[in-house]
Amino acid sequence: MTKWKTTNQNNISMNKTLLFVKVVLVILFVGCLFDWSYGYYQLVRFLGMVGFGILAFNDYQKNKTWFLIWLSSAILINPIFKIALGRELWNVIDIVWAILLIASIFMNRKLNKPHKNVAQQRI
Repeated sequence: MTKWKTTNQNNISMNKTLLFVKVVLVILFVGCLFDWSYGYYQLVRFLGMVGFGILAFNDYQKNKTWFLIWLSSAILINPIFKIALGRELWNVIDIVWAILLIASIFMNRKLNKPHKNVAQQRI
């Protein structure tokens, strides 16, 4: 019983961490729609690469579609080998990323909802 509680607590902790990463990335990407100094965009590139890397690592064996989305996003946003796309296109990409992150939050909540079986409902 204690092993199940420990595993369940680890899953809850991991879910909270992933939720935090996703919310921070959404805020950063929405922030990119405003006019900031170049340093902000550099910070977003670095944190975005790290955040998408964490998400890709988490989804590697769970969901190949999300894994590929997060991995390609990490490669696209990486601050080392920059891809120059122009401000307008980056703004579109930022919006798409924010939408994908929000969608993944709600999709994960639906999948992680505890399902009560008939025996548990009667208790």
